[in-house]
Amino acid sequence: MRTWLKSYWKHKYLLIMLLPCLLYFIIFKYLPMYGIILAFKEYRFIDGVFGSPWNGIQNFVDLFTGRDFPKAFRNTIIISFYKLVFGFPAPIILAILLNELRVILFKKFVQTLSYLPHFLSWVVLAGIFMEIFSPTRGVVNYIITSLGGDAIFFFGDKNWFRTLLVSTEVWKGVGWGSIIYLAALSGIDPSLYEAAIVDGANRWKQMIHITLPSLIPVITIMFIFAVGGIINDDFDQVFNFYNPAVYEVGDVLSTYTYRIGITEMQYGLATASGLFINVIAFVLIIITNTIVKRFSDYGIW
Repeated sequence: MRTWLKSYWKHKYLLIMLLPCLLYFIIFKYLPMYGIILAFKEYRFIDGVFGSPWNGIQNFVDLFTGRDFPKAFRNTIIISFYKLVFGFPAPIILAILLNELRVILFKKFVQTLSYLPHFLSWVVLAGIFMEIFSPTRGVVNYIITSLGGDAIFFFGDKNWFRTLLVSTEVWKGVGWGSIIYLAALSGIDPSLYEAAIVDGANRWKQMIHITLPSLIPVITIMFIFAVGGIINDDFDQVFNFYNPAVYEVGDVLSTYTYRIGITEMQYGLATASGLFINVIAFVLIIITNTIVKRFSDYGIW
C-alpha cells in the first residue's frame, strides 16, 4: 500500500492532468447509468425514476414481441454488416495507397481532401446528397435522363436506400479512419524495405510481405471494435436520410428507440431497447476477442 502511495505521489502531476478525463467519464458516462433501472420499471412521470413500480422483464417482453422491433433489428444487422464488409477495409486500402505516394505535396492534398467529410455533420451532408440525388433537380438524375433513362427517387426507393447509406458512410469515414493505419505505417522500420529491395522484391511484394503484416495488430484490434459495433448504427445518418417510404428497409434500432422513447414517451421500453443493444455489443466484443486471441497473439486484453 505504501509503495502504491509513493508511486502515486511521485507522479501526482500526471494524475492531476488525468483528473479532468476521469471526471468527464464519471459525470457523463457512469453516473447516468442509474437510468438503466427504467428498463425494469413501469415508468410514471409523476412518480419519477425511483418511485415508479417495478415490472420485472415485462418491458423486454413487450420489446421483443413488438410489431416493429424485428424489422428494426433485421435492418440494423444488414446495414451494419454491409458497412463492415465495405467500410472496414476501405481505410486500410487508402492508408496503404497514401503510404506509397512519393510526392509529398500531392499526398497531403489527398489526405486533407479525404479527412474533410468527417468534420461535416450528417445534417449538412443529408441536404447535399438529397440535392445531388433529387429526382427533379439532382445532377445524378439529370445524367440518367440525358442518357434516356427514367428519373429515380433514390432516397424513397427501397432498392437504393441501403446502398446510399453504406456508400455515404464509407465516403465520410474512409479518410478519418485511415489515420490510425497511417500512424502504424510510419512506425515500420525503413531497413525492412531496403532489405526487400536488395532481395529483388518489387512494390507489390513489399506491401504483401512487409506493410500488411506490420498492420495486422492494428487491424485486429480495429476489427474487434468493428464487430462489437455491428449491433449499433449511425442514428444521425439514418435519421436525416430516411422517410416513411423506406421504413421497411431503413428503420434501425436507434431510430426505433427514438420513436418509442421520445415520440411515444414509452421510456421504460426505450431504455430496455438501449440496454439490449449495449449488452449485445459487449457480448460480441468478448466473443470476437476470444476467437482472435485463440488464433493469434493480438487482442484488446
